[in-house]
Amino acid sequence: QVHLVESGGGSVQAGGSLKLSCAPNGYVFSTCALAWYRQAPGKERELVSSISRDGTATDADWVKGRFITSRNNAKNTLYLQMNSLKTEDTAVYYCASDSCRPSPYCSGGYCSDWGRGTQVTVSS
Repeated sequence: QVHLVESGGGSVQAGGSLKLSCAPNGYVFSTCALAWYRQAPGKERELVSSISRDGTATDADWVKGRFITSRNNAKNTLYLQMNSLKTEDTAVYYCASDSCRPSPYCSGGYCSDWGRGTQVTVSS
């Protein structure tokens, strides 16, 4: 079962913008720390940004203001606004929650989850 669902990926030309969304399937993540990761072909998965439950976002150094991470707790949704996209931003983008979903099968009674990812392709 998929517990996090990303959407909004697609193909865009360099310099363009995309907005990704992530929502949980079957639970509320408004009180949890969340994050965006990405994995480019042939590379390891890397952190894009993290956001605390109060909405404080911390970006990876390479983001340099091009991306904006936000959340709408009332809508139970996480966002990643990506601007000034570059070809090197081509990757599968994943959202993640940290020890958020209640479950008796996980350590401490809460599971961390990953989405299946959404493909972002930036062409020159």
